[in-house]
Amino acid sequence: MKKVLIIVLFLSASAAFSQRFDILSGQLKNLKGITEFNVTFDYKDLKVHGYDTEEAYLQDKMKKREDKGTDEVFKAAWYADRESKYEPKFIEYFNKKFEKGEIKAAKNPEAKYTMNIKTLWIYPGYSVVAAAEPAKITAIVTISETANPSNILVSIEFDKSIGIEQGQFDFDQGYRIAGAYEKLAKNLSMQLKRFL
Repeated sequence: MKKVLIIVLFLSASAAFSQRFDILSGQLKNLKGITEFNVTFDYKDLKVHGYDTEEAYLQDKMKKREDKGTDEVFKAAWYADRESKYEPKFIEYFNKKFEKGEIKAAKNPEAKYTMNIKTLWIYPGYSVVAAAEPAKITAIVTISETANPSNILVSIEFDKSIGIEQGQFDFDQGYRIAGAYEKLAKNLSMQLKRFL
């Protein structure tokens, strides 16, 4: 009986930590032999958890900060965090997973292949004195020829990548969300390693 319980608990934990992804088009094996990717990011029309639009989210959060005079600071940080936090963390973590340099990702339009990260949904998570929850993102990773973007090798949707925690209580929303981009990089690299 104990063995059965242990197996059930193990399988439950494995399911909880498994990554959720769907191949929308193409095949992962099409990437075999590719050693370098240009990386681009697309945030157009993304949704924020609990809001119909990104703009509705920003309006709500800014209104709550008007009295303190930090509303515009919040909005500026929301957009600046993309280039200063999310994107570098994704690229850094992805490259770290290929320690021997088997595959390299960078913002390099000269690379033959481009990896586009299209963010569909963000859950910013939270961190308060008594509790914290990591951020999550849903994104589509599309890999195509740089010179011919219509030639898509593979397009994969990763659903609700749960952020890698930066610290027990990370009060900086941008770093929490950046942790979700790190997790996305981890999930993607795990798939690519199968075809090295």
